[in-house]
Amino acid sequence: MDSSINLSKAYSDSGVAEVLEQLDDDLVGLRPVKTRIQEIAALLLVDKARRNMNLISAMPGLHMSFTGRPGTGKSTVARRISQILYKFGYLRKGHVVTVTRDDLVGQYVGHTAPKTKEMIKRALGGVLFIDEAYYLYKSGNERDYGTEAIEILLQEMELQRNEFVVIFAGYKDQMNEFYKSNPGLSSRVAHHIDFPDYTKQELISIALLLLDQQSYSLSEKAYMAFEEYIELRTELPFFSNARSIRNAIDRFRLRQANRLFSRMGESLSLEELMTIEESDVRASRVFKGEVDVNGFELKKT
Repeated sequence: MDSSINLSKAYSDSGVAEVLEQLDDDLVGLRPVKTRIQEIAALLLVDKARRNMNLISAMPGLHMSFTGRPGTGKSTVARRISQILYKFGYLRKGHVVTVTRDDLVGQYVGHTAPKTKEMIKRALGGVLFIDEAYYLYKSGNERDYGTEAIEILLQEMELQRNEFVVIFAGYKDQMNEFYKSNPGLSSRVAHHIDFPDYTKQELISIALLLLDQQSYSLSEKAYMAFEEYIELRTELPFFSNARSIRNAIDRFRLRQANRLFSRMGESLSLEELMTIEESDVRASRVFKGEVDVNGFELKKT
């Protein structure tokens, strides 16, 4: 038997490099997250090499925790993680099943177990991504069935650890309390990854990327107005990072369309069809402070 192995060739043959490149293309910034995913990929590569060389090696823990505010790329990273695990042979299918409390917890006795087990069954061979996982535990409510769902998850995460991977996701502070609720939770999760908020410049880069993908661009004055928009919007409650930026762009497009529609009968140039103008940005009520407590623009009455 050959007593050596070429990690470079094994890595190239796995196709994981392409997945990591796609992850880098998918998400602006998030360097600490991307670095951690690369480290996990390196662990899996070496573990697989050791197994191929018949070295004794405990199965690496694969269950994960993603913490951070909405719109920071947690769902996207979960999809790429599932592909990495599939390409290295740790998952049979590599799909992602996304669930929330309502998909796992029943409303009466005997309802939670079959719901939770059904979701686990769907996730076998892939990843079970539990968004806002902290809602599974409700402190002080003895009649809540979320605790039962947690116990079933813990049991199956151990019994079927080679069959599926669980990723718990949610706000950092709430997730910390969630792990305190059950000593077994944290010990089952091998990788805790925190997703930082995007910087203002990264948010602008995300916006420019999204606009370019849809053949739009900002005029010079619109760009300057958008910089002001970012400053104001990020200070409002419930800002959802890239998700809020996507929503803002949709509203810019809506205003641009109505502005062009008002010129019905005129010939429009390609540049006019592609350009978001300053007025399309400054029409946002964010500039007027007319937003509700959730950060959404109020509707006119």
